[in-house]
Amino acid sequence: MSVSGFVTEKPVRTQEKLPGWNRPPLIEPDGEGELLELAMGPHHPSTHGVFRMDVALDGETVVKLKPIFGYLHRNHEKIAENETYLGSMPYTDRLDYFCSITNNWAYALAVEKLAGIVVPERAEYLRVITGELTRLQNHTCLAGFLLQDMGASGTPLMYAFREREKILDLFEALTGARMMCNYMRFGGCRVDLPAGWLEQAKAVVAAYPRFLDEFESLLTGSEILMARTQGVGVLSRELAINAGITGPLLRASGVNYDLRKVDKYGIYDRFQFRIPLGDHGDVYDRYMIRVLEMRESVKILEQAMRDLPEGHFQDPKTKVRNFRPKPGEAYGRIEAPKGELGFYLVSDGSPKPYRFRVRPPSLINLTILEDMCLGRNVADVVIILGSVDIVMGEVDR
Repeated sequence: MSVSGFVTEKPVRTQEKLPGWNRPPLIEPDGEGELLELAMGPHHPSTHGVFRMDVALDGETVVKLKPIFGYLHRNHEKIAENETYLGSMPYTDRLDYFCSITNNWAYALAVEKLAGIVVPERAEYLRVITGELTRLQNHTCLAGFLLQDMGASGTPLMYAFREREKILDLFEALTGARMMCNYMRFGGCRVDLPAGWLEQAKAVVAAYPRFLDEFESLLTGSEILMARTQGVGVLSRELAINAGITGPLLRASGVNYDLRKVDKYGIYDRFQFRIPLGDHGDVYDRYMIRVLEMRESVKILEQAMRDLPEGHFQDPKTKVRNFRPKPGEAYGRIEAPKGELGFYLVSDGSPKPYRFRVRPPSLINLTILEDMCLGRNVADVVIILGSVDIVMGEVDR
């Protein structure tokens, strides 16, 4: 595994030293037995929400898998076409409800492109700070959920939620809500930092590397984790590119693509950070990519909080109420914690979007689930799905 060309110091491939944990060769279906059709979900605890997989099994081996969506359909896009531009902002919180602030950011960016709005310097820094805190808590919980899916009940997930609570405390102090933050506005942010918030955030960020060290000492070198994840759910570089996969799932397959570097939206070009890349594209690489990305997010946060300027947190020239952008179209996208999150808007000059469409990473990343699961057993399917990192709110939107 590398980080933009730099090899990590940690030995991330040690399974060959553990012969007792090596998997036996997969048994190819012989075609003589009857296939068992199994519905996993929509209330299976490992499907991370109301999601169903129709799986065809030859014994324990997966020979076919069909994802079934739609149990959480919210009609978000059509509702937004009958709502004002500002009125749609809280709805974005409900897409990936783990990452409401980054949802706000992508939507605000699309509207700002549509209307030609300039964001003040301080607001750009606030967006980076809150966005990277969101990435930290998302990736932390993903690692906890993944270990929970493997059967490590309790400890990893509780460690993850302990750290998440510290970040949610910051969000609550800033926005008044722990999850549905509704923080971004066109041209900036809804409110400025309250007194003492920045010092509290610096303390949380300063302690995060120690937590990551603790988390990795518990998990990264675990013989059981390596045996269950190395070589499992392999996603090739070619398939990842052709299927439009983005985010940590894509980078775990060795593709150096991160919108913070590619588009350099906001002010990301001002920060020094590297992009971790995987070598094998399996579940273990996806876990490690997220751990390494958290360490890079800490670096971004330290720089952003150090350089945070004074000034406006909202463009004073932008009137968000009775907002009427000129006729046109725009697509705004960001590197959300799960991948590329984009909003496509068409304006006809009225207070409501003529067309409103969302490009959610969870939905796109689920499309290659069958390819990663074929030939594996049922227990592997649970882990592979967990490594994709989905939230059904933005799948069915």
